[in-house]
Amino acid sequence: MLFLARMDVTFPESLTPEQVADFQTREKEYSGNLQRTGKMLGLWRIVGEYANHSLFKVESNDELHQILSGFPMYPYMKIKVTALAKHPNALD
Repeated sequence: MLFLARMDVTFPESLTPEQVADFQTREKEYSGNLQRTGKMLGLWRIVGEYANHSLFKVESNDELHQILSGFPMYPYMKIKVTALAKHPNALD
């Protein structure tokens, strides 16, 4: 199953720059592991925003939920998920 997820991050002002940097380091490691295992097929920044679009290939809705809730920044994310199906005009 393919899913496109838009993830917007908003940190509370109470976090220190060091705490934010720690979240960013852990997030990079977590998303890198997802990419290496083939669960995350792509990751794109949204220009001008602290947000991204990510493409996931998973076996179930429950697996995607587990992956998304495992992101270190998850408590500070607003996530919109779109299920994808092959378009009849797609060449591949």
